[in-house]
Amino acid sequence: MSKKDDLLKVAEVKVRQGGYNNFSFREIANEVGIKSASVHYHFPTKADLGAELAHQYTDAFLAALGDVDEIKARGENPIDIYTQIFRGALLTDDKMCLCGLLGAQNESLPEKVQIEVKRFFAKNLTWLQAAHKANGEADPEYAAITTVSLLEGAMMISKALNDHSYFKLATQ
Repeated sequence: MSKKDDLLKVAEVKVRQGGYNNFSFREIANEVGIKSASVHYHFPTKADLGAELAHQYTDAFLAALGDVDEIKARGENPIDIYTQIFRGALLTDDKMCLCGLLGAQNESLPEKVQIEVKRFFAKNLTWLQAAHKANGEADPEYAAITTVSLLEGAMMISKALNDHSYFKLATQ
């Protein structure tokens, strides 16, 4: 892994634990074992780092989902695949969705980060609409927003109450 990748990894952990303001360049530099000036080499501003973090998270999330048509061709339900990613983040890693967490802080985020968070949700809604359409839903747009809202909300409630049974109940 490159130093830039190491910085992104440490920053992601910090953000998923406490939000965008939960880290400084000095903190992540210390964890990676470099000087804070070196962080600025890779990311001139915290907004640049946050935007890159959300961008990479979105790309990795979508790659993990895969293609709706290929999922259906395997005889699987794409909505189950989508739900499993959220389930894994919460139940296995005990983490919130990075962009869900950032989305809750949207008004206090730099514009560059806001743009990437919006990109995450726009791409997720597009994927979910295709998935619900492939499943024969009468109103795939409504089903898509309901799905992402349910999962993000169930994560938030489970974390707030420190009880993952709420997520499990919501996603049965």
